[in-house]
Amino acid sequence: MKDGFIKVAAATPSIRVADTDYNAGAIMNLIAMAAVERAKILVLPELCITGYTCGDLFLQKALLEDALKALGRIVRESQGLDMLIFVGLPVEVDGGLYNCAAAVWDGRLLGLVPKSNLPNFGEFYEKRWFVPGGQKVREIPLGELGSVPFGTDLLFCHSSQPELCVAAEICEDLWVPNSPSARHALAGATVIANLSASNELVAKDEYRRGLILCQSDRLSCGYIYASAGDGESTTDLVFTGDRLICENGEMLAESCGTEGIILSELDLDRISGQRRRTGIFTGGGESYAAVFWGGELEDTSLTRHIPRMPFVPEDTVQRTARCEKILKLQSLGLKKRIEHSGADRMVLGVSGGLDSTLALLVCARTVDLLQMPRSSILAVTMPCFGTTQRTKSNAMLLAELLGADLRVVDISKSVLQHFEDIGHSYDDKNAVFENAQARERTQVLMDIANGENGIVVGTGDMSELALGWATYNGDHMSMYGVNSGVPKTLVWYLVAHAAGNYQDRELEKVLRDILDTPVSPELLPSEEGEISQKTEDIVGPYELHDFFLYYIVRRGYEPEKVLRLALYAFGEKYARETILKWLRTFIRRFFAQQFKRSCLPDGPKVGCLSLSPRGDWRQPSDASARLWLERLEKL
Repeated sequence: MKDGFIKVAAATPSIRVADTDYNAGAIMNLIAMAAVERAKILVLPELCITGYTCGDLFLQKALLEDALKALGRIVRESQGLDMLIFVGLPVEVDGGLYNCAAAVWDGRLLGLVPKSNLPNFGEFYEKRWFVPGGQKVREIPLGELGSVPFGTDLLFCHSSQPELCVAAEICEDLWVPNSPSARHALAGATVIANLSASNELVAKDEYRRGLILCQSDRLSCGYIYASAGDGESTTDLVFTGDRLICENGEMLAESCGTEGIILSELDLDRISGQRRRTGIFTGGGESYAAVFWGGELEDTSLTRHIPRMPFVPEDTVQRTARCEKILKLQSLGLKKRIEHSGADRMVLGVSGGLDSTLALLVCARTVDLLQMPRSSILAVTMPCFGTTQRTKSNAMLLAELLGADLRVVDISKSVLQHFEDIGHSYDDKNAVFENAQARERTQVLMDIANGENGIVVGTGDMSELALGWATYNGDHMSMYGVNSGVPKTLVWYLVAHAAGNYQDRELEKVLRDILDTPVSPELLPSEEGEISQKTEDIVGPYELHDFFLYYIVRRGYEPEKVLRLALYAFGEKYARETILKWLRTFIRRFFAQQFKRSCLPDGPKVGCLSLSPRGDWRQPSDASARLWLERLEKL
């Protein structure tokens, strides 16, 4: 449970209809399995102590009494287990019969949550036996089990982890327009347990899965769903034991076997962080009663998948759709800017590198949308001291194949003259040497754009903005930055996507070679014609920096948790010392380089994060990084 992770489980027992003693044994077997895995929350199906398909047997006193005895056994045998267990059974209260979720922890019955919405259509006849539960929580006597809270508005709050607050709803409660879980979330519940007995029909599983994913997303919560399966009567229906664990719209684990258990870890920091960001999950808990449970915090072993590239979908189909969508958004953004400004041309610097290639591809799509000739694009390549033949040739060939106008402006003489003007030696390869070239290129582009009634299209990406890997008022500046919302790891896939979709073999070939070219600003002289200045050797691997960017900025995680996740995701590729080194670099640079982001040119947000000072990220340029760096020093 440290670092905000909590292991949870959803389980379906193999039962016998109306055999409460047998069912209690099957339930205890699953509880034991969850305990071995150190789960802290376990959700079992609706009415699993008796079976959901008992029919009119629910009206038999013998069944109801034995169901309570079975619950008592489960409560007693749970003693010593630091696990919140939700199990379903029918309970008679004041002459009414309720379909309940019983919450059990460490030998105690913490409360009973009755089902609010009873389906009474099609194959469902629940109102024949049950009455709907009320919201108001009251104490009811339950024989040997003592007096327990009873009502829908119950929150089961962890004593040591304030972010962990659990509420329950039962099957149909999820399917109605005004579900109890929405009310629970507004009252502070971060995890919803759903005890269900949803029968299987053709295509119903797809709808149910989407419903649960959507509910966890719009409520910014963990959602644990366990449905009835093996042993339920098949007189008219079939139950297949669906089990799902979701978090903020993401499926963490799922299974469709008739019995068994699934486990994963919910990330409470992700849930609470998203709620802080939106600010809509406040208040609404006045009618709720809180019941506390849980022991001391302990480490949670991780089994959930942590992708190395959180900005890039791993599924090929989804990634293809994502790339196409991003290219469309970039093009639509630039299209609007061209229309608004009345510009005749798009002017951009092309270097033969990834970023300028992506920008040129976006420009090509944009002029097609505007029904302008491709010659409306003016691609300017500006070789200087570090330019290699490979990148220069690729830049020129790419512009030619895409139908853009190409202009070659060698800036070497201009930069040397500038060095002479300011008294800088060519032999001194310091920041002046590098930045003078970047600023000269920007001056060339701006002046050409002025003469052509054009706008300068920026090529820098979001990863460079995060690290400040751009020359202030050099490549940092443009009139519209089409790549400013795209992280470097995604730039590669966008160019690869474009390469795979062109029918022109020669164009695909040059794009593939650009993809294989090391990332470099090419501001230092080449060595025997090869690139001497490789960005990732200087500032670190972009896949690590994009990982840090996502979890620190988008998720708001502490540096020590980000390190743990990075070790989990990259442990086989990078040593701990390497990851820690580049994490320090990221934090230092991210804080120190905010002044560049504070005057960032316009550009479209295309994904879950933007560093625009007018959009997602507002940070003082002189904020201190001490707090974040000191946390790393203690590790």
